[in-house]
Amino acid sequence: MKKIELVKIFKALSSEQRLNIFIMLYNWNQTTSDATADCFCSEEGVEKCFTKACDCMDLSRSTISHHFKELENAGLITCTRIGQSSVCKVNMDAVKAIREFLE
Repeated sequence: MKKIELVKIFKALSSEQRLNIFIMLYNWNQTTSDATADCFCSEEGVEKCFTKACDCMDLSRSTISHHFKELENAGLITCTRIGQSSVCKVNMDAVKAIREFLE
């Protein structure tokens, strides 16, 4: 991964709220068997409802939306519209790049 991409990733994660959102999404991605997670399973992996994230983070929809957009712009998550909902999932390639950088 190029340095400029890592800069975007670390800049996005420098916000405590965005870091918490990313950790939450990552944990949801890792605990697919958790019945309380309200996960959507697809061939591409586990996705999480944007609305559920709003409930869990106790932040306004506009604030969550802004943070999700920043995480998406950094390549940390992908978001897809399904009807009136947004579902987001962690980009595991970005997680791998972070791990490789730290090693």
